[in-house]
Amino acid sequence: MIDPASQAQLKDAIADCIGVDRAVLDALREEIRPLKGATRRIHPRATTSISLVGTDGGNNQLQFDPFLIQLVRVVDSSNNEYCLEAVSPTTPIPILNERQFGRNATPRTALGEMMAALGVESLQTLSHMIRPSDEGRPVAPTWVQVYRELVEWAILYAILKKDFGTDTLIVCDGLLRSKVFATDLFQRLLQEMKKRIDEHRIRSRRRVYLAGVAKHSKVLTRYRLAMALEGVLQTDYPAYVEVPREIEEKAYVWSEFARGDDRAWVSTEINKFVGGKLFLVKFGSHRRDPVWPVDIFVPQREEAQTILGSMLVDATNGFPIPHYPRCLQQAHENAALVDFDFDILQECVYEGLRSSLRGEASVLDAFQLQEADPSQRRYA
Repeated sequence: MIDPASQAQLKDAIADCIGVDRAVLDALREEIRPLKGATRRIHPRATTSISLVGTDGGNNQLQFDPFLIQLVRVVDSSNNEYCLEAVSPTTPIPILNERQFGRNATPRTALGEMMAALGVESLQTLSHMIRPSDEGRPVAPTWVQVYRELVEWAILYAILKKDFGTDTLIVCDGLLRSKVFATDLFQRLLQEMKKRIDEHRIRSRRRVYLAGVAKHSKVLTRYRLAMALEGVLQTDYPAYVEVPREIEEKAYVWSEFARGDDRAWVSTEINKFVGGKLFLVKFGSHRRDPVWPVDIFVPQREEAQTILGSMLVDATNGFPIPHYPRCLQQAHENAALVDFDFDILQECVYEGLRSSLRGEASVLDAFQLQEADPSQRRYA
């Protein structure tokens, strides 16, 4: 423990640091102050809301050294399963490429369909983060996370091809931004998604809206205290405010992650990563209710009131997280592989290994009975 004398010394040092850095807080308050006047009330609107969620990679690993098998699973809030496959960091990339296409290079998966639409034939071309490993060197497991994200975007693109019986809001888990695509492929994907949304409006007069909701945001973290001090979104009714791009850029280390098409002209670099316009939204009717970062598909930015009104109806019934879209929470519940399901899948690892070992399978049975970490006894 820190002794009392050191605590007093640290207290004075911290107070000095805050005094010196007070100018930083004052600057943040000045930057955020104009948003108070730009706050708008959300009016509820009846629209069908669905959500698409992929399994969390960290919570869905079937691990048994030296094997690490990760599950790629994507479901929606109605418990429709669009993808379920097992991938390990050592899975050869050519094998994954072959899974996406059938004979005559015909797409057989949602990812294959997206690749065909973008004119790419391999995952290495689709993403610069997926590449064959160097021989003799450990394989970084992070590329599986990239693969999972590509699958999620591909399924979203595939869903936009479906027929919708009513006006529908599709709520994505996370902001509508990505850095996993190579060159300008992400922007080309967004253009293809816009085409499908426009086709619904023209052919069947159905409005399909697209938005993403995040639990955290660099912008919200940076300005949370300043917003409280300036009274931004401190209303007695559901409200939202659009975040200017220049404020976004100040919150990110890499400003290109905040630079949309509406800001690309400022720089010679094109917009490669951003597909949404950021709004800070409070769905509750009390001043201290939580504020969420919401990305609205850039071409639908002017329809923010309609989109957030539809989301408000869904968020009003949010449980167990209050004032958070219920469809997203349902999708997360459906996507999670826990308890009995996870135990069964973990057993599949042992069965697969037992089959591979053949005559040596009895060694595995004895190995499973051994205590993996005897040091844990100290906590008993």
